[in-house]
Amino acid sequence: MNKNIRYLFILIIGVIVVNLLATKAFIRFDFTKDQRYSISEASFDLLDQVNQPLQFKVFLTGELPSEFKQLQLETRYMLEEFKAQNSNISFQFENPNKEGEDLNETAKAFYQAGMTPERVNIAERGKVTETIIFPWAEASYKGKKIVIPLFKKKTNASTEEMIKTSIQYLEYALTDALRKLVLERSKKIAVLKGKGQLSDVYIADFFRSLRDYYLIAPFTLENVETQAEESLAQLNEFDLIIDAKPEKKYTEKEKYVLDQYLMQGGKALWLIEQVTAEQDSLKKTGSTLAFPKELDLYDFFFSYGIRINPQLVNDLYSAPIVLAQGEGSQTQFNPFPWMYKPLATSAEKHPITSALERVQFDFANPIELLKNDIEKTVLLASSELTKTEGVPRQISLDLIEKEPDFSTYTQPHQALAVLLEGQFNSLYKNRITPFNNPNHLDQSQATQQIVISDGDVIKNKVTRNQPEELGFNPFTGETYGNKSFLMNSVNFLLGDEALLKLRNKPILLATISDEVLAQGNYTWAVFNLLAPLLFLTGFGISLIWWRRKKYAIKR
Repeated sequence: MNKNIRYLFILIIGVIVVNLLATKAFIRFDFTKDQRYSISEASFDLLDQVNQPLQFKVFLTGELPSEFKQLQLETRYMLEEFKAQNSNISFQFENPNKEGEDLNETAKAFYQAGMTPERVNIAERGKVTETIIFPWAEASYKGKKIVIPLFKKKTNASTEEMIKTSIQYLEYALTDALRKLVLERSKKIAVLKGKGQLSDVYIADFFRSLRDYYLIAPFTLENVETQAEESLAQLNEFDLIIDAKPEKKYTEKEKYVLDQYLMQGGKALWLIEQVTAEQDSLKKTGSTLAFPKELDLYDFFFSYGIRINPQLVNDLYSAPIVLAQGEGSQTQFNPFPWMYKPLATSAEKHPITSALERVQFDFANPIELLKNDIEKTVLLASSELTKTEGVPRQISLDLIEKEPDFSTYTQPHQALAVLLEGQFNSLYKNRITPFNNPNHLDQSQATQQIVISDGDVIKNKVTRNQPEELGFNPFTGETYGNKSFLMNSVNFLLGDEALLKLRNKPILLATISDEVLAQGNYTWAVFNLLAPLLFLTGFGISLIWWRRKKYAIKR
């Protein structure tokens, strides 16, 4: 008896010691093939910097279709992993659909808070009912709050595909929220002004999103003519410059300042067009003249290894143009095929364009890649059914009534967005410089640029002097990937590659269709009823047999 008590005492002491060690160290083994429960180094780094309580509130609860239950479960797993790594993090699941409250009013409140609800159909026992769910989360830290989308929509994709994409983006979405809450903004972006670039209201939506990550300020090139050296010194204080659809010719001094900024290791996002053609004038008068734009930047980009040709990309895989038909109260807005709005897709595998929606262009120009030592990655390109058209050219809305000649579309995959990486040669190497610069460089440090051959990629629509969401078409209900592409481009140029890698994390989902579940509903119900009873019966019989055998031996 004393021996048994001693063993029991040792067992209790052992359990206590193991629990004490467990409070000091945490180990979890992830045996899944896709390592879905192993968080990335970027997430670890951010979690280590959470030094005060940070709470996640998840609204994806209540009665959910099977696909969304999977997203809910994956969200819980990820938050449990976050909590295990840092005790300051907590989370809770809260059902917005509270008993006695009007669900439509709740949905309206969520919409006003920037969390758009989703209407989904739930199939159960042969019946289909519609309900509203809230695939959103909210994070709060040090008095700041941020909303987190858990469901990533994708045009023309099935719910199952969108759920898979959402799960793939889950760690990215949560870690991105951590980044916005925990890290202070330090990197600076200069938005170039003074050459007829898009006014603030037309780039407001993109920069509103960008401000969550970086410090942003306008930089006027007009001062270069009178204060060239000072302007260059001021520009060198920025980590990135963005030039959004310039319209006026650049002077040699301005080009030299931009060139030397790049030679110092500066980075740039160029949205440059070499053809003037506007959709607004097309809709007003029924036609527009497309003609070359005089920016005097051919030699500038030629020295870096590309050429934006003064041509138009005509692509059969394109977004529609929406035209008003009728008068007064009878006016209707109808979409028509329009080949000058290419829907560009990812041309090569790259973190910037991984799992990206189609990006809408408007009167884009082809980018020609030249031979030099610069590494070039075509990020976005037109479809196989593409041709290029020279300018000047009169473009009329009469084109929507004509059948395209498919035999002429023989110039596929025109480059529309290109990443340039390496050590660039200065445009002013072995040339007389426009002004004296004691720090002149003929070759840059290793740096990066992205060139996009259409300024309208960054341009949001404006309604009643208010900017709309970039990439969203209110007439068709489609959302294109313009904002995501530009955000990814800036994140990449400024060295935030770790967050982009999270977007590529593959997730392998084993799914069962609702039809299979419905067909096997009765079978599983019987199994769930009988399996516990059979287990208990078997256990009881085994116990009785063991006891009889034991006492039979003693006798």
